[in-house]
Amino acid sequence: MKNLMEINYIINKSAERRDSEKASVEFMNSEIAEKVRNFHKSFPEYKVTPLHSLDKLSKQFGVSHIWVKDESYRFGLNAFKVLGGSFAVGKYLAEILNVDISTLSFEKLRSKEVKEKLGEITFVTATDGNHGRGIAWAANQLGQKSVVYMPKGSSEIRLNNIRKEGSEASITDLNYDDTVRLASQQAEENGWVLLQDTAWDGYEKVPAWIMQGYVTLLDEAIEQIAESGVDKPTHVFLQAGVGSFAGSMLGYLVDRFGDERPTTVIVEPDGAACLYKSIDVGDGEPHSVTGDLTTIMAGLACGEPSTTSWGILKDYAEIFVSCPDYVAARGMRILANPLGNDHPIISGESGAVGVGLVSLLAENDMLHDMKNALNLNKDSKILIISTEGDTDPDHYRKVIWDGAFPSV
Repeated sequence: MKNLMEINYIINKSAERRDSEKASVEFMNSEIAEKVRNFHKSFPEYKVTPLHSLDKLSKQFGVSHIWVKDESYRFGLNAFKVLGGSFAVGKYLAEILNVDISTLSFEKLRSKEVKEKLGEITFVTATDGNHGRGIAWAANQLGQKSVVYMPKGSSEIRLNNIRKEGSEASITDLNYDDTVRLASQQAEENGWVLLQDTAWDGYEKVPAWIMQGYVTLLDEAIEQIAESGVDKPTHVFLQAGVGSFAGSMLGYLVDRFGDERPTTVIVEPDGAACLYKSIDVGDGEPHSVTGDLTTIMAGLACGEPSTTSWGILKDYAEIFVSCPDYVAARGMRILANPLGNDHPIISGESGAVGVGLVSLLAENDMLHDMKNALNLNKDSKILIISTEGDTDPDHYRKVIWDGAFPSV
């Protein structure tokens, strides 16, 4: 087994403070969750994505339940990101039309009447792939334009998938955070609409919309778990880049369950662990990591925390973990090669890191302290969200077929 000392964790002392002293999660409340989900239900492509109960794996790892929410089925786009992007597009257009989004179905937004009122709009964003594809798809569905910038080293397959949605897309020679700055600059210079899934001072409304859009998947998952006869998970493992997805999921859990919410574990690649670094510094402020942000977890290769999600993660998440790439690769292989009659899951690099970490916590005594800190035991009910499928099939096969990034 690779050196498990490369996996680092920090227990978040801020989460022990009283909730009255913590960041508000009001913008993720149940009323908003219902409004978001109703908007997504208006899409002809909408279907609840599968929640797989991996019973044999649970037994192997000595826990009660492991559920994996499989977002590779989302709208035929192989990843969850379209939920946030499409809702942000809807919210922006609702503001332009001066109506509440609850009065707008996706079909109505596609209508000739609405298109004539809106005129021609160009949406722009920066992405490693999944978010940009979601924005491109939503813009294309509504007869609007999109421009998508990707950081250096991005997958050509992901680039071409964005272009297939009608977008003007290109790979830059910049890292992710500088590519975000490029998209913002181009929006300002060209009169385009920036739809970015990370926030900074002065740009927080749209990222909040995107975070709200993500809650559809967790609202589905909690409903599916309840239908199986279980109240809620005891643990949720959430992968993080800038933190918008993780902050969205955690905000929903805090609003819904309060002090009875599941223990939340934030998982990052060690090559881009900006949230882990921010907690480690411990001054309550977000801190960046710089450089090439090298990791196979392309969706998590972000160096600057989103200001909209930082407060939620800082104040409510229990543990932050920094993982090397082999942890994600191990998770991919476990999900693709299930035990017994467990359902096989095609999970990409960013989607599988939580399963990889759970497997190591279950099977390696060197991580005993972290396991104890999480109180993982035979009664634990773990929810993991596989946020993407094989969005880069070539790299997926290198991991699954050829054993790239081995854990031994």
